Amino acid sequence: MATVGSSGSISAQLVKELRERTGAGFSTCKDALVEANGDLEQATAILRKKGQAAAQKKAQRATSEGLVGSYIHAGGKIGVLLELNCESDFVARTDDFQRLCHDIAMHVAALDPHFLRREEVTPEILESKRQAYSEEARAAGKPDKIIDKIVEGKMEKFYEENCLYEQHFIRDEGLTVKELIAQTVAKLGENIAVRRFSRFKVGDSDAKPAASAQESAEPQAAAPSAESKN
Repeated sequence: MATVGSSGSISAQLVKELRERTGAGFSTCKDALVEANGDLEQATAILRKKGQAAAQKKAQRATSEGLVGSYIHAGGKIGVLLELNCESDFVARTDDFQRLCHDIAMHVAALDPHFLRREEVTPEILESKRQAYSEEARAAGKPDKIIDKIVEGKMEKFYEENCLYEQHFIRDEGLTVKELIAQTVAKLGENIAVRRFSRFKVGDSDAKPAASAQESAEPQAAAPSAESKN
């Protein structure tokens, strides 16, 4: 574990390593390392927590700008179109924002999420899953008093596997896509949200045309409902 030197200073190399890991600015990383007494893992956790707090504060800001990004997997067999929104055209044109859009599109190509957020899973699917998990637990001889707890655990796993924001980022499994976005929100100072995405796979017999995004009560709200993946 790296530690703060006797003078209380943080080495430039340690700051660089934290920047590469989190994408945060130099001074932000240095402050986090000082707070963490030079512990890289703890500093990373501090930055993630601050990023989530910053994202939450900006969550109700309108996101009427952004871009549509794409990712084509090697060989041209899988492709993704994804709309990522922010507050201003200036931020939409930054390298950080464009990199985030590309990375999330790449993630969608790799992990094939079916929903954007857990709130978008339909009541019918939720009820079907809960019933199936409950029956599975009973068939395994689990006592009734713990079945509800087992079902809730399996539902969390379902969200993690099927909802984009809940999934662990393909390039850093210690980070969810929601946390990845929060880091960029903290860095760029604007609300950022995935609005919708469509994933296409050659020969997929279940593929359907992309559905229209479901709009929230305020069309440009910070966290609009997005279409389910085809």
